Amino acid sequence: MKTPYHDSLGDQMEFAYFCYLADKFETDPGLLNIALETVDRWLANGSSSPLRHRQWRDLIEQARLSKQGMQRLSKVLREDDEETRLFKGFAPFPAVLNQKEKRQFLCASRH
Repeated sequence: MKTPYHDSLGDQMEFAYFCYLADKFETDPGLLNIALETVDRWLANGSSSPLRHRQWRDLIEQARLSKQGMQRLSKVLREDDEETRLFKGFAPFPAVLNQKEKRQFLCASRH
């Protein structure tokens, strides 16, 4: 596994956030339904990035359907390159974590 490079605390927290999500989804795949509901709502309400949100939807749906799909989603969530970071900027996961969990990652957003 490539060692992640982070130039700020926010980048480190964002990386930790997505790794945490990968762990949660692997432990409780039912949480993927929350992400699907979010992305579907965003698309229905005129998403500003429908292509990216459909890509997330496809990735999440595949994770629900097969072990290989879950492995692919987990890999994307744990990747740490510029292209993947950009993609993660459109991630439909804000409702997946509870308030206590979210507090761990308050510095995660670069937006």
